[in-house]
Amino acid sequence: MTGASRVKPIRVLIADDHALVRAGIRALAERIEGIEVIGETGNGRDALRLITELRPQIVLLDLTMPELNGFDVLEATCHEFPDVRVIVLTVHEAEEYAMRALKLGAAGYLPKSAASTELELAITTVLAGEKYVSPELSRKMFLDHAKDNAQKGGLATELTPRQLEVLRLIADGKTTKDIARELETSVKTVESHRAQLMDRLNIHDVAGLVRHAIKVGLVTIERISQVFPGDI
Repeated sequence: MTGASRVKPIRVLIADDHALVRAGIRALAERIEGIEVIGETGNGRDALRLITELRPQIVLLDLTMPELNGFDVLEATCHEFPDVRVIVLTVHEAEEYAMRALKLGAAGYLPKSAASTELELAITTVLAGEKYVSPELSRKMFLDHAKDNAQKGGLATELTPRQLEVLRLIADGKTTKDIARELETSVKTVESHRAQLMDRLNIHDVAGLVRHAIKVGLVTIERISQVFPGDI
């Protein structure tokens, strides 16, 4: 070393009630450059104590633990140590669990069924000050929210989840080929969804679809102004 200061490692604490799972999480975390696992525990009350004593930057937190469950640890941590970024790492994949965790202040939500590469992406994302939710779960949450908004917006006929996705992507300025690539389907299938959308909504141009997408909350006006600089 020639005078240049070393970059301090990112301090990570693991809280999970299964020793084998903790060992696996530790092994994955320690493969990530710049990460140092500074402690681990299988007990919720101990987790809160270690967070207080060690002040990690990242906590990988299970929801099901003895003495103090993960939600209680999460709420206390986010209240007392707002600089600590908590990523919930759990078997629970239901949207209501994720929504509750995010409302309590979780910086990320990652099911244990996620690919191992997602852990590094989640840590990188939350360290940048953003929220991270596993893509598949995020998609489910979005579709449920969009469906509720669409119903409140007065859709005469309920749209399918795939039609809602196509409508959102059209409003986001995607071409038919772009949509087919993103949804991993054929151009012909996307064209069929587009035709069904127009028929069900009785809307026969892209501008009309975009206005409807704004109305039911699929996209924001701010986003539309970026994608379509002209008037919609």
